[in-house]
Amino acid sequence: MTNIPETGRTPRVQIRLVVIQILVVSLLLTLGGRLWYLQVRNGDEYAEEASGNHVQQVVQPAVRGEILDARGVPLADNETRLVVSASRTKLMKMPDDGEAVLTKLAGILGMKPKDVREKVRLCDAKTPKPCWNGSPYQPIPITDEATSKQALQIRERAEDFPGITAEPTAVRRYPAPGKSNTAQVLGYLSPVTDEEIKKAEDTDSPFLRSDQVGRSGLERQYDKELRGKAGVTRYEVDNLGRVIGQAKNDKAEPGANLVTSIDARVQRVAEYELNEAMKEARTQHDRNTGTNYKADSGAVVVMENKTGRIVSMASNPSYDPNAWVGGISGKDYAKLTGKKSNYPLLNRAIQGQAAPGSIFKVISTTAAVQAGYSFNGRYPCTSSYSIGGQVFKNFESENHGPISLGRALEVSCDTVFYGLAHNEWKKDGGTKPKKNTKDWFFKTAHEFGLGKETGVDLPNEVTGRVPDRQWKKDYYEANKASWCRSGKKNGSYAQKIAYENCLEGMKMRAGDSVNYSIGQGDTLVTPIQMATIYSAIANGGTLYNPSVGKAVVSPDGKQVKEIAPVPHGKLPFSKKTRDEIDDALAGVATRGTAAWRFGGWPQDKIPMHAKTGTAEVYGKQTTSWFATYTKDYSVVMTIAQGGTGSGASGPAVRKIYDALYGQGGSKALLPKPQKELPKIEPDGTMDAPKVDEYPGKKKPKDPAEEQQLALGGPPLTGRRD
Repeated sequence: MTNIPETGRTPRVQIRLVVIQILVVSLLLTLGGRLWYLQVRNGDEYAEEASGNHVQQVVQPAVRGEILDARGVPLADNETRLVVSASRTKLMKMPDDGEAVLTKLAGILGMKPKDVREKVRLCDAKTPKPCWNGSPYQPIPITDEATSKQALQIRERAEDFPGITAEPTAVRRYPAPGKSNTAQVLGYLSPVTDEEIKKAEDTDSPFLRSDQVGRSGLERQYDKELRGKAGVTRYEVDNLGRVIGQAKNDKAEPGANLVTSIDARVQRVAEYELNEAMKEARTQHDRNTGTNYKADSGAVVVMENKTGRIVSMASNPSYDPNAWVGGISGKDYAKLTGKKSNYPLLNRAIQGQAAPGSIFKVISTTAAVQAGYSFNGRYPCTSSYSIGGQVFKNFESENHGPISLGRALEVSCDTVFYGLAHNEWKKDGGTKPKKNTKDWFFKTAHEFGLGKETGVDLPNEVTGRVPDRQWKKDYYEANKASWCRSGKKNGSYAQKIAYENCLEGMKMRAGDSVNYSIGQGDTLVTPIQMATIYSAIANGGTLYNPSVGKAVVSPDGKQVKEIAPVPHGKLPFSKKTRDEIDDALAGVATRGTAAWRFGGWPQDKIPMHAKTGTAEVYGKQTTSWFATYTKDYSVVMTIAQGGTGSGASGPAVRKIYDALYGQGGSKALLPKPQKELPKIEPDGTMDAPKVDEYPGKKKPKDPAEEQQLALGGPPLTGRRD
């Protein structure tokens, strides 16, 4: 037997041992590196997360600041209500996703089970309103109108209602003092979304999941100031969820109060008179369509001339903003957003666009003067004006002979402006424009601030439209395919228009120019734009950003941040031209188209200036416009499908002035603009006077007016635009 020497095995064994040692060392190095990464490199981060796993937060919502009128009357405040809420996270842990609990809860609250279930479902692209668009981890309010008996039943039978709470909570309230609704100006609240929370993380005003956020109106515009800061108490808990101590407590900070320039009394008058004017218009016969006027929407703005501050802003149809408090029901949401209700969420004072009709003529007059025409020259006011076989008629085919621009404003003569605009169109080259066209009528409209936002401190303002040459080109490019597809040379009226637009829709035609000069055609304006313009004429030419917010006041009343008026431009006329237009507008109220609405007005003490407008809209009834001003205020009203300016809007505007100045037996509400802020008490509250409900008594109409209205139109004593 041969003996194998031990030295023969040694190299292989040594190699294996070395490999094993290398593997062990590698594993130890990997493990050590990982431990270093977790404990040293990211140690603080993981320590914080681990600590968070043992900390629970309890959020105390901040009391939202009040929105007050100019005298300190609350337009939006808070009240304590019994709020019943559901924890979705707890409901989802139940076998039936909490359906049985919600059904029992509906029985206690006197609600339909379907309505309760809809309240707690989460909003997404496929889920219609109502739904919860806040955090799924935040208690979801079912109702804020629970009675003490209902709350007691829920709390005493907690085992039957797991995940359901009933607690007294401060909730938003819109008290409507004196029945002044102010809905579209105030806006409403709804829960903050995850997207909003993430977006605001790195700002100086981050959101908590419990926050309610303003969705429109002042609630949205001044949300940061009004919201305050929620209180957060952090509790240390063990792994079984038992509280073992309090880690930190941040007290809630109430939001600041917003003082506005709105006067609740004037607001009530404006809302009431607008509504009454629309109701009255619906009783009047439209000779063009053979039916009564529909008067389906309207708006009115009352503005201080020297500051741009808004004293009243009303939009109709309106709604009750309290419908949003505690979560809106499916029925109410459908009502507010449906076509049948004509979209009451829209603030038509800043979002309603329409052709302005003859109230636009102050712009055309200024354009003519800028183009070199004398204000006091003589211009033919014929019954009609012809361009290439097409006849453009004066309103009611009146013929006043040669008149000045001032008189053209007083009697609202269309043909004077047709002729001026047509002359300028030809000077600029007609359908083959020169390289450097003057375009005085379009340029002047832009200088008056049309075609852009006024800067009002309310969200979602629209710009209106000035249909100048660039707009024509852009509009043609966007619509030419449709026009060319649907247009027919010998088809219906709409098909003929489409056919013509297909051929030359990019051109500024003579008809476009003359229609534009009287505020017709493709021109669109908003009531707030026209109120801004007429206020500027009244104050000498300064355009102000319209404003509702007047001051932000801290909860304790010690810090007051006033919101100063902000001018943004000057009207493009000389003092002489301004004074001439001012005199002509006074003539409209005393001897022109609005004179029949201002009979008995103290013109010598409170000079009234006015301009009427009746805008034609294809496929609809005429839009009523009435633009006015005194030394203190401008009032502009419009009623869609309401008839003539003086006929439909005139009486309501007159009654608003009667209420402001105390005329016609009315008590003077605001003969001078309110300059001072409300008195602030030592505890930070404001002394709020009572607001009586506006009686809204109708004055008897003139017998001649009654007789003519019964025949379907205004008195035939001169033109009534």
